[in-house]
Amino acid sequence: MTLDFTKPIFALAPLAGFTDLPFRSVVKKFGADLTVSEMISSNALVYRNKKTIKMLEKSPIENPYSVQIAGSNQDVIKRAVKFLNKRNDINIIDLNCGCPAPKIVNNLQGSSLLTDLPTMAKTIRTIKEYSNKELLSVKMRLGFNSKNHIEIAKVCEDNGADFIVVHGRTRAGKYKASVDYDAIREIKESISIPVIANGDITTPQKAKWVLEYTKANGVMIGRGAIGKPWIFQTIKDYIYGNSNSPSPTPELIQKVILEHFDQMIAHYGEYGAIIFRKHLHTYSKAGYIGASKFRNLVNRVENPKEMRDIIEEFFLSS
Repeated sequence: MTLDFTKPIFALAPLAGFTDLPFRSVVKKFGADLTVSEMISSNALVYRNKKTIKMLEKSPIENPYSVQIAGSNQDVIKRAVKFLNKRNDINIIDLNCGCPAPKIVNNLQGSSLLTDLPTMAKTIRTIKEYSNKELLSVKMRLGFNSKNHIEIAKVCEDNGADFIVVHGRTRAGKYKASVDYDAIREIKESISIPVIANGDITTPQKAKWVLEYTKANGVMIGRGAIGKPWIFQTIKDYIYGNSNSPSPTPELIQKVILEHFDQMIAHYGEYGAIIFRKHLHTYSKAGYIGASKFRNLVNRVENPKEMRDIIEEFFLSS
């Protein structure tokens, strides 16, 4: 496995509660070049938390596969990395320096590392020193309360990151502020390691524009893929002019949703049907007649076979 940065990389962003193994495996079939685990606590890895260990599992088709960890305690990070070293199915370790959630930030993890660049630098060096994986990446924001994006990017480069993913907002901007693509472009101009742009990339046209405007080495898509896992294929077709690729017909959409559902049941057991409700809410937002009634119905269904029958009927008859 090597990420080929001579052409644009199209990556699936880690999203807590969404980008689990079932979803990633569906997205991978539509041409995502890189998939990343949900954010994983380094502390939970060290203590062998069962739920956390399950989150490391990947589909056989996920290659390359990146595991994103959060943390700043150097001993814990070292032990977590050594645990990950035992797994041959992981190609990349990614350090989260972007999560804005208060419970993460309050423990000097995620985006709060942007307030302590010496610790951030030390954490990158610790991962680099102890990891046996091919690559180390950092997912960063533009700053905490205000931008100091070039300084942060240079910390990543100088301490051993092989590439970075830049979410074009500060922590204060959460997910609502406008994405600052100028800042991503400035980062790309300031460092020599590859830069992947992230933030509000929801259409093929936007992906092409971001690549051209920022000169980034790729784009990472998160919320734009929820409910539209085929977005990676449509982006590649748009950029590379492949008119032979099938557009998402109702039949294809139904097939994808059913495959996603089956993967959820295989991975989580019967409880997967309940977890899948949030995905059905998103899948059904694309102008389906009776979508509200459908969402109300699946909110009350727990039996996997019953839910599968409802999905099959709704997404082909709508």
